[in-house]
This record gives sequence, C-alpha cells and structure tokens, in this order.
Amino acid sequence: MELEWDDGVKEGVLKRLKWWQQRSTKPPTAWVTELVEHLNSLGVALPSPELGELIVSQICFDNNHPWMWKFTHHALSSRLLFPFQILSLLASNVIPHRHAHPHAYALFLPLLAHHAFSFHPTPSLSSNLRIASSVDAALRLSETYKIRDLELGHVFVLFFYEVVVALIDCMLMDWGFQVAFSERSCLVAAATTDGGGEDCMEIDHGVTQGFKKSECHEQIRKRNPFTALEVLERLTESRKATILLQSVLLNMPEKFNCLQQRLQYLESLELASSELKLVNQVLTKVIANIRGVSCFDFCLSKHQLVRMLVDVGSCKTSLRYNYRFCQSPCWVSFDIYMENAMDSRQIPTKSAIDVLTEGIKTLQKLNQASWQETFLALWLSALRLVQRERDPPEGPIPHLVARLSVLLSIVPLAIANVLRDDSEHNSSSVQMSKESEYRHEMKSDGSMKLGLISSVQVLGHFSGLLCPPALVIDAANLAARKAASFIHNSMKGKGESGTGIHANANTKAGGNLRHLIVEACIARNLMDTSAYFWPGYASTSVMSLSDLSPLEKSPWSIFMEGTPLNNTLINSLTVTPAPSLTEIEKLYYIALNGSDVERPAAAKILCGASLSHGWYIQEHVVHHVIKLLASPVSPSHSGSWSLLVDNMPMLSAVLRGASSIDIVHILSLHGVVPTVAASLLPLCEAFGSIKPTSNSIGDESSTSIYMVFSLAFLFLIRLWKFCRPPLDQCITELGVSVGGLEYILSLYNNRVMFSQDKMKSNPSLSESASVKPVYIDSFPKLRALYCQYKSGVASALSGISTGNSIHQTANMILSMIYQKITKGGISSSNSSSPTSSNACSSLMNSGEDAFQRPMLPAWEVLEALPFVLESILTACVHGRLSSRDLTTGLRDLVDFLPASLAAIIDYFSSEVTRGVWKLVPMNGTDWPSPAAVLQSIESEIKAILTHVGVEVPNCSSGGSPIMLPLPMAALVSLSITFKLDKSLEYMHAITGAALENCASGCPWPSMPIIGSLWAQKVRRWHNFIVVSGSRSVFRHNNECVAQLLRSCFTSFLGTLCVSTSKLTAECCVNGLLGSTITAPGLYPFVAPGFLFLRSCRNIHNVQYVNDIIVGLVTEYSHELAGRRTGTGSRRINSNEASLSLAAQSAKEVATLGASLLCAAGGMLLVQELYKETIPTWLLSSRDVKQNNDSVVSHVLEGYAMAYLLILSGSIMWGVGTKLPPGTFSRRNRTIEVHLEFLAEVMEKKISLSCNPITWKTYVCCLVGLMVRLAPAWVQEVKVDTLRKLARGLSRWNEVELALSLLHRGGTAAMGALAEFVNVIDSEHMSPCS
Repeated sequence: MELEWDDGVKEGVLKRLKWWQQRSTKPPTAWVTELVEHLNSLGVALPSPELGELIVSQICFDNNHPWMWKFTHHALSSRLLFPFQILSLLASNVIPHRHAHPHAYALFLPLLAHHAFSFHPTPSLSSNLRIASSVDAALRLSETYKIRDLELGHVFVLFFYEVVVALIDCMLMDWGFQVAFSERSCLVAAATTDGGGEDCMEIDHGVTQGFKKSECHEQIRKRNPFTALEVLERLTESRKATILLQSVLLNMPEKFNCLQQRLQYLESLELASSELKLVNQVLTKVIANIRGVSCFDFCLSKHQLVRMLVDVGSCKTSLRYNYRFCQSPCWVSFDIYMENAMDSRQIPTKSAIDVLTEGIKTLQKLNQASWQETFLALWLSALRLVQRERDPPEGPIPHLVARLSVLLSIVPLAIANVLRDDSEHNSSSVQMSKESEYRHEMKSDGSMKLGLISSVQVLGHFSGLLCPPALVIDAANLAARKAASFIHNSMKGKGESGTGIHANANTKAGGNLRHLIVEACIARNLMDTSAYFWPGYASTSVMSLSDLSPLEKSPWSIFMEGTPLNNTLINSLTVTPAPSLTEIEKLYYIALNGSDVERPAAAKILCGASLSHGWYIQEHVVHHVIKLLASPVSPSHSGSWSLLVDNMPMLSAVLRGASSIDIVHILSLHGVVPTVAASLLPLCEAFGSIKPTSNSIGDESSTSIYMVFSLAFLFLIRLWKFCRPPLDQCITELGVSVGGLEYILSLYNNRVMFSQDKMKSNPSLSESASVKPVYIDSFPKLRALYCQYKSGVASALSGISTGNSIHQTANMILSMIYQKITKGGISSSNSSSPTSSNACSSLMNSGEDAFQRPMLPAWEVLEALPFVLESILTACVHGRLSSRDLTTGLRDLVDFLPASLAAIIDYFSSEVTRGVWKLVPMNGTDWPSPAAVLQSIESEIKAILTHVGVEVPNCSSGGSPIMLPLPMAALVSLSITFKLDKSLEYMHAITGAALENCASGCPWPSMPIIGSLWAQKVRRWHNFIVVSGSRSVFRHNNECVAQLLRSCFTSFLGTLCVSTSKLTAECCVNGLLGSTITAPGLYPFVAPGFLFLRSCRNIHNVQYVNDIIVGLVTEYSHELAGRRTGTGSRRINSNEASLSLAAQSAKEVATLGASLLCAAGGMLLVQELYKETIPTWLLSSRDVKQNNDSVVSHVLEGYAMAYLLILSGSIMWGVGTKLPPGTFSRRNRTIEVHLEFLAEVMEKKISLSCNPITWKTYVCCLVGLMVRLAPAWVQEVKVDTLRKLARGLSRWNEVELALSLLHRGGTAAMGALAEFVNVIDSEHMSPCS
C-alpha cells in the first residue's frame, strides 16, 4: 500500500540530505540510490511531486552548493524526480534572481539543456495531477493562458514555450536592451513584481550597479547570457522543440505572436559590442530554428507513392499560362452546383451566395490553386451556365433571367464575401507566416483582389463563352459604350487624341458578357474603372460613336427629376432596371407613402426589371421587396386588419410581381425564402380571416380580398413545398420535416437569433432590433389548416357529420359548384352507394340557392374543401356527376377562390398516393384523350433515355386502354383548362410540380399520358414536356439510375476501354451537362449530367446513389491503375510523373462523384457516406480483375475514396470554422463517427475484408488531406479518437502524419501530443527531407 507524503517522511529526507552533504566522499549517484531504497521501503510512490518541491527548496538559495545540483541531475536521470516539474520550480526561483545568484543560474542552464525534453507521465493519475498543479502554481500557466483544468501534457507544452521566451528575454535584458514587448514572460516578469528591483547588467561598462561581488562572481554573470544562448540553440535545433512550439503556434497563435515579436527584434539588432558580435552566428541559427516552426510539412515515410498522392496539386497543365486548365475537371463542382440551382422544382432555402462563398474557398484550397485560377474557373462555370440556355425548351421553368442573375449578381456577391472574409481574417489574425502552413495558398499571382482582376481580364481569351444572348445584347452594348465614353472623356480632358488608346481596331463594336461582368464588379467595388483601359476592352468603333450619338435620356432620370408617375413612365420604368440604389429607395418611399394610385404603381415598378435585370443592385431590390411585404403588418397579428386592407393594391402588385417563376427563383438564389415565408404568414392569416363584401365576390380584379389572399397563400405554398408527395416529408433536418412550414420558420428564426446576437455585439445595427422570431402558433387559422393538411396526408377523411359548421360550408360551396349543372340537370345512378355518396347527395339536395356565391372567409372555404372534393369524386365514381361537369366544377371553384388550387392539389396528391380510387379511361369521351401524340411522346422519351445510355423498360401502353386514377385524371383535366398567361404563372408553377409528383405515385406510363395531354394543349412546350417525362423512369428504377450515373462518368471522363491511350479524349463539362440544354436534332436530346440533376431529387431510394457512385469511383480507379502497370504485374513500372497523372485522374473521378452525390442528396447522402457507405465498402471484399490487381490499383482506390469523402464533406460543410450552429454540430458528429470507426479498426477491434494496401492508403490519404486541407475538422474530434489514430499511424511508421494530426487537434490535444512526442525514438524524430 502506498504511503502518503507527510511531515515524517519530509523530515527523514531532510536529515539524509544534510548528512550526505556533510559526507560528500561518495558520488551523488550513490545517495540517489540510497534515497530511492529508503522511500521504497516506506511505500512512497515515485516520482513524488512533494519530494521535488522539497529538493528545490533546498537548492534555492541558502544551500546553493554544486553537490546539490549534481544530486538533482542524477535524481532526474533516475526518475526519482519528475524532470519538468523540477525545471519549472527551479526556473521560477532562479531566473528572476539570476543577477543576485549567478551561480545558481549558471548551474540551472545545463540542467535545463539536459532534461528539458524529459517527459514521463506516471501511471498514477493523482500523481500526474499534483505535478501539473505544482508546475501551474510555479509558472501561473492557467492565469496566463486562461485555461482551466490543465492536464500534464498540456502543462509540459506551455512550460517549454515559457522557458524559450524567458531565455530570450533574459539574454536581451542581460545584454542591456530594454525592450517592452506586448507580453513579458512570467518568469522574467517575476523579477520586477517580487520587489527585488534588480537592474540589468551593463556588460559593455564592465561594472554592475547594486552588487558588490568578487571578480569571479561578475564573470559568471557576464557569461550566463552567452550560456543561455547556447542552451537555446541546443533546445531549438531539436525536432521535439519544433513539434512543441508548432502546437502553440497552431492552437494559441496570439501567444506565439509574442515569440515572433522577439525574433523580429533580434533580427533588427546591431550588436555593437565586440563580445556580442561573436554570437551573431549562433543567434542567427536560433532565429532560423524558431522560424522553422512555421513549416508544417510532414512526410509519409511508408510509401513515397502515398506522399505523392497527398501532394497532388491543382489539375492545371504544366504550362502555367495555358488557361485551358481552368476548364479542368477539378472545377466541375462549380458547374454542377450552378446547374442544379436552376431546378425550379426545388426552392433552396440557403443562399446561393453563401454556398458559392464557401465553395470558392473550399475548391481553391482543395485544388491548391491561385486566386486567379480559382476566380477564372468560377467565371467560366457561370458563363457556361448562361450559354447553356441559348436555345432552351420553352416551358414553365426559370430561364435566362435566373442564369444571368447567377453570373452578374450571385457570383460577384460571393466573391465580395470571400474578399471581405479575407480582409477580416487578415485584420484580426496574428501576423505570422501562414504561407508555409498551407502550401496551396500560392503567392505567384499576388493578392486575392489582384487575382480577381486578372481573372476577369483573362476572360477575353474565351470569346466563345462571351457572346451575349439576345436578351442582354442591348445591355452589353451599353456597357461597352459606357467604357468607350469614359475613355474618350478621360483623354479629351487630358488633351490627348484617341490614337493612343490601347484598343483593338479589329474588335467588334458590340459589347459582350465580359463588359457586363466588369460593370457588376465595379458596382460592388471589386475593381475600378481602370479595367476600361485593358487592351481590346473598348472598341475604337464604339469610341468613335460616342461623340456622334448622345445617349438617350433614361426614364429613371425623368423619374428622379420629379415627374409624376403616369402610365407611360410607369411602363418605361417597369421594363428598365434602376441604375442605382437611390432610385430604389425613392420608389420604396412612394410605395409606402404615396397616393392610392402611386403606391401600387411604385410596387409594380420595383418588382419589374429592377428586380429581374437589376444585377448590380439586385440584392438591395430584393431587400426592399421583402420590406414592402412586411411593412403593413403591425406587431400584433390580432385585432383589426384595416391597415392591411388599405394596402391591398400595393400588396397585390408586390405579390403578383414577385410570384412569377423567374422572380421566385431569383429570391431563392438570394436565400430569402425563409424571410419571404415569414412575411407571407400574417398576410395569409389576415386576408384569409376577412369576410369579403358582396361586391368583391367574383371580382376578377387583382385587388379583391380573395385574390390577394390567393396570391399570398399560393406563394407560401410554393415556398414550403405544400404539394410535395408525402414520402418526401419523411426526411428531417434541424429536428423538423424538410419542406414543411416548421422547417422554413426554423430557418428564419435561426437567422433572427443570429442577427440579434450580432446586434448585441454591434448596437449600430438598429434594423435588426425590430425583427422578431415567427411561430406558426401566432397564426391560429393558418395553423389549423396546416394541421388539417398533415392529418389529411396521414390518413383518409372519415366523412362529415350533418349539421356541423364544416358541413354547412361544404353545402354552400357545392351549391355554388352545381349552379351550371343544375341548369342542365343531373343524371341519376343506381341507388346503392356508400356512406360518402349519401353525404354527397345530402349536400347536393340542400336548399341553398344554387346561384348564390358564399360570402365566407377564405380559411373557412379551404377548411371545407377536402370534404367537398371527396364528395364530388364519389359522385363521379357513382355516376352522379359526369367527368366534364367535375372538371367544370373544379374550374369554377378555382375561379371563385384561386387558393382552392392548393387544397385540390393537396387532396388529389394524397389520394393518388393512397391508391384507393379506380382507374378511369382517358378515351376522349369521359376524359380527354392523349392518344393523338402519346406514341410520339413515348418514342421521344425512349430516344432521350437511349441517348444517355439508359435501357428503358417497356413503357408503352400498347393496345391496352389508356387509364389514370380518378384524382389524377381530374387534376390533369383541370390543369389544361388554365390559360397560358404570364399573370397566371403563380398557378402554373405549383400545378406542374403537383402533376409530376402525382405521376410518381402511378404506374410508369402515367407521365407520358400527362405530358401528351399538355403537349396537345401547348405545342411550343413539346420539348420541355418530353424532357420532363424522361425523368419519371428514375424514381423507382434503381437500374436506370445506375445506368445514368455511369453515363455521367463516361461523358465527363471517357470510357473504360483499355484500348484507349488516355482516360478520355476530351475531359469536358459540356459532355456532362451539355453546351445547350437540348441538342439540336430530331429529338430534344439532353446531356446525361443535366438529366441526372433534374431527376436525382425524385429518386425514391436516394441512398442507392451512394453505392453506385462509390462503385464507379472504385472501378475507374482500378482501370487507371491498369494503364500504369503491366498485365499481371504487382510492381510499379512507371515513373513518378506518370503516377502523378494517374493520381490526378483519380482525383477527377472522385471530384465528379462527390459533386453528383451532393447534388442528389445533400446532407443526407453525405452523412450516409461517412457513417454507412464507406465503412461498408471497407468491411466488404471486392472481386477485381486479375490484370488490374496491382499495388497501384489498390493505392489509387484508397486515395480516390479518401478524396471523395473529403470533397463531399467540404462541399456540404466547408473547411472553415464559421458555420451555423446546426451545420457545425452535424459536421462534428458525422466526422467523429467516421474517425472513431477508423480508430476502432486500427485498435484491431473491427476486422476488415478490403485489401490491406487499400486500407492503409485510405487512412493515410484521408488523414493527410484532412490535415492539409480541412484542419478545422480535426479540432471537432475527441482527443481519445485522435490518440488512437496517432498510435495506429505510428505503428505504420507514419509518425510525421500522426504528429500533424495531433497538432490540429486544438488545445485539448496538446497533452496527447506531448505524450506522443515522448515515445518517439530518435530515428522517428528525424526531419523530413
């Protein structure tokens, strides 16, 4: 049993020390041995912290005898004492009093040099804690570093750092340099705080004031700083010192800055003394040693090949100024994200600006590219996005307007965010050399802003992408003319002739998309007008026109001069984007405070071209439109709604303008969907609760209460995706269903809380003060309908009871619907009918006036509609209502209350999914017939699918009757009664989505049937309908999904044919996504990647996409290796350049896979990849063809999978630390789960079936890529997991990689790092070559 340290033990030790000192004939080693035997006999655990404190108290200072120092040295070597505890206690006593006791300081320095890196934790946790507490009390570490609960290893790292800083301070002071650093070492500061008042010695004068000592004493004092420098040199040249100081640099950069200040001062010294000149060489070496701490390189010692994989740089060609590399496959993530963002059926709730901001920084880091390369690749992707719309299929989808917004608004705003973040980082971060930490931050192109400017200038080499679409030719010409006028006026003011202009006489007079890009950048202060003087930018022909044809006066100039808003001016302002924010602010003021005529006119103008084409101020226009929606709403949602009624004309103008297909998509790109939804809630609650007057019922004007409610409600429906099929509601995020109203509001409320927190730190943000969270419980009518919607999805209606309020409302609605039917009479059917039919009969035979339209609040109408719809469908089934009359009745209902469309879609969608209604023949008699074009539509759909390599199942209806479920037939019949008017886009948008969702719940031929019916109605939509119809095959057919994904890889990377000399003849984004949406020809062919992006969100078993992508990445990686090794060979027979090319190709394969995976399933699939797919891939064995079963094949397979994992996570979460709380915690959990799985395997608690080479390569590359490219991820992992991974890597001799992993583990991992350093032998500690 161990004996606790007490006074008796202490007295016994003191007696022995005094006795041994008097009998100094024996060497100290003998006394150390005797003391160990004595303490062991007493049962005292060694090393003992209390013994260390006792020994130090005897040395300092009355008993400052060399014998005691020798005894201490041997006690440390024999581990009787804990080395760095003794050194800490000695340092805290000796260093502050080094002038009064130079002998002690002289004896302390060699002891420090010998034992500074001795770190041997004891098995006893309590002993380690006491040692840490003892050191902390001596050095005041927890006070200095503001860290509680310091562990032993952590204390050791900080002790070493403090000693290095203290030695430098002591040298400077002892040499007579009085320097005031931002923070002084606690060891040196003690000299001034303890009241000693010691002065530094003036060695050049030869006399030290305040002390009268012997000449020998003085010589020691003079010699000590030189000895300290020698000790410092010895310490800093050690690899262990570099590792420990790197830990401080990475995890406490503000503290390491204190050391950087001292180095800068040492470098600036002019050592005049002859004695000091002798130390210059040593001092320079010490400075170089500490500067080398900033080099965070590591080597993968086991395989040079694996090291080369982690070092694979950007995918540019060897010719640096050959700009073709910016179209390389490694940037395809930009293209895929932008094209995926154009899918109108998915309204993203996250700003495209934020996504691209993080994407720019992520891809720049992952591709190890310069900022010029990164920005150029971004511009090219956005230009391809615009050019892809050059000849699109016409249909109810976002077109060129939204794509131009990405190019000229979203991308510049994302770049502005990147520049802002970089500026904030530079202003707040410690000024230290970061270039060596991450070698991918290339310096060749200068600053980030210069990289941006040069990237736009280089765009001139891509003339094929700069040709402006017809929609913006005038705007491009105007931008070119503006530049020419600026140059002309500038030279005219200088008295110069135009002949000196750097203009290309061969340049065409017209502008191009680069002119618009430049204007967009200038408008946001990303560059200045010096761009106008770029060679070839301004055409001489345009400059010659600048004098001859003056610019026509803008309608906005007329407006700003105070001209009243008449019809002519209103129309001109609506189709002309505002030139600046000043005009928008004036419009906004008029919309709020103008006359009854001016207010709706101003709102209409604001939602016109200024919103759709005002690229340079679009974010401001969006902001003001949302403010208009929210402005009339009082803080209390209850009580009188008179203010909203007074603002009906203005609100109607805003709602109608903002709910067009392109504008809704622009709003979603700007990430304001949650804010718009929150603004619509009070409008819906208010106008749905107001009982209309008799003269407003049936009013087709856009200012009726029903119309304003319908505009707001249908707008809200689109934003929360009310018409999505019930299966999609199963996906959850942030604890609520994705697509549900709760999810939208949770996003909004999270933003509000973030704004409020920001306001607390910055009170000047007064606008955020009035923003409050919004909860659905604050809107009882809306909440009641929403709950009814969810219950309707969950279960069938149970019928209604005669006499209740809903029955009475349904009775009135049915009476209105049958007003036309009663004129012609109703045919009766047989008497047998179910209960629901009886309910229907009761409603139909009520005594209500058939010609009277009910004056009811909209909420009451919507609440009764599900029962009305069930009744009329039942009546149709039993022959009481013809199909034609059913369609007419539904249309009358929509004409009465357009918002009824939402209830119709909701009910019919649920009924189709439930599958309880009979199929009805689409024969042209009972229901409209698609027969005239159905065969053609089916053949074109099959041709599209065949073109992309998908073997189509037999989808033809053949000779069997064309049938649809009754609710589906009713819905499609209703939809084709709507006029194709732009003012009705708010209805077409949700109807189209509903039809496609309903079709997914029917057999395969249903989508061609629906498409055929619409193709007969709108012939110009033919191509759009055919392309849309081709998507439905992928919802439930996994084999078709796999074939389409393979075609995506083939179109982008080439085939896997071994006979080809290269992976692909042309690595091409256009092959994947198409240069245009539909290729010219007999059929509207589309590219496989485009078809996948439009289909992937509807794939039922979306997790299957993960398995297919992982399989394709594996397959391509093996094929790449097969081309680098001989048949049947298991040895590498290719040079490093060839292997680097193969690794680059494997990286491109993984890049495509990660981009498609994120587009298909977002966060859900990425989490599945980390937690399930990759672990399953590692656990399973794979059959590989013998000719590809080589070392390189397994290495490339492991590398490609590691890169796939890193990139997919980076796309979804980013690689930085600035993340929303929900995203941060999700990333934390997901990465922790995966790394814990790897750690368990390395601890041999889990057995794998994959090839060992694949496994080791995967782990090394994953950790290497994470350390290099995503170090913030490592800090989120538990220290115990990092410790397990580091131990496993060290067993593979990957010591440097293990150290780098622990380095990035944050302050919590500093202790684990210290422990790990201690067990590394000298062979492992050799620096990387």
